[in-house]
Amino acid sequence: MATLQSSGLGPSGIVPGPLAQLPWKIILLVIALGAFDQLILYSAASADFHKWALPQGIRFAVFLTMAIVLSRVPENWWAFGSLPAYAGLVLALIGVELLGKVAGGSQRWINLGFMQFQPSELMKPMIVLALARFYEMLPVGEIRKFAAIWPAAVLVGVPAALVMLQPDLGTALMICFGGATVMFLAGLPLRLFIGGALLVSVAAPLAVNFVLHDYQRNRVMIFLDPESDPLGTGYHISQSKVAIGSGGVFGKGFLQGTQSHLDYLPEGHTDFALATMMEEWGLLGGFFLIGAFGALIRWGIGVSMRAQSRFARLTAAGLSATIFYYCAINMAMVMGLAPVVGVPLPLISFGGTAVMTFMICFGILLSIDRQSRRVQRW
Repeated sequence: MATLQSSGLGPSGIVPGPLAQLPWKIILLVIALGAFDQLILYSAASADFHKWALPQGIRFAVFLTMAIVLSRVPENWWAFGSLPAYAGLVLALIGVELLGKVAGGSQRWINLGFMQFQPSELMKPMIVLALARFYEMLPVGEIRKFAAIWPAAVLVGVPAALVMLQPDLGTALMICFGGATVMFLAGLPLRLFIGGALLVSVAAPLAVNFVLHDYQRNRVMIFLDPESDPLGTGYHISQSKVAIGSGGVFGKGFLQGTQSHLDYLPEGHTDFALATMMEEWGLLGGFFLIGAFGALIRWGIGVSMRAQSRFARLTAAGLSATIFYYCAINMAMVMGLAPVVGVPLPLISFGGTAVMTFMICFGILLSIDRQSRRVQRW
């Protein structure tokens, strides 16, 4: 055994030690989700593999490799680099307002020549890292004082406000939710969150009338009464419900969906990919996705509980919550339980940004898990 360890090999003597130490059960679960996504996108494109499935498969392989590389980054590097990286992303968000590309009525991207960069996506995990670092540096005795609240509120509020200007309500909500989760887990008094919830409930009607853009206001109204405009603003939700309901328990069968294949379901490969899947795979397919993502989140919470430092515990829990918010918001949106806010389902919806964000969260969780296991072995 000593010879194998000194040579950098795992217990089998074949697989290199760094690879053998990875939690392959959870990695294989992520690969299974990526493979299932290939089937969904292949069907959504009417059996055209090159349209959506192949590009998404390439992105998945590249970003999964990136996550495994990130797992080798020492935990303290994430801590030391979190606040400078946060500041860089805030500057990038300001750059979006000044130089950003406008597409679909929104200004969210910076053209780097070789790719379209969307800083708001990276802010989702970065807000967790920045707040975890802030509360790690804060003395324990200050946690219930005002000094523990206003800097964190500024760290969350600045990027959320910049993202709302783009406008991108879904991403701004995820930044706020991720930040609030870390603040809660850091030990801030519960009364602050209860008061904040009451304040939001009072301010929500004012925000709908005076802050949200017209299309965002229409989405809220359609959420409250989706049948009021079934052929207009409410078309997405109505067709999504039809697709999910027609799938039943076992689904119509692979490649047998009608809502997506006949183009009744808009965005059936992106934001509403879940509806496309459930039409063909039924309630059982939905249970598989919920169970798979639930296992991922449960593993992330376990990483948080095993972590040795305050920064690592808050980071792992916050990133696990970020993955949960991704899934919960998209699933609620597709089923008509929440307004349409444009939050994709990671690893399932077509597009590279959500996959990239998920894999960054996954890679950091792998890094913290590796550090924890190393300390436990010692």
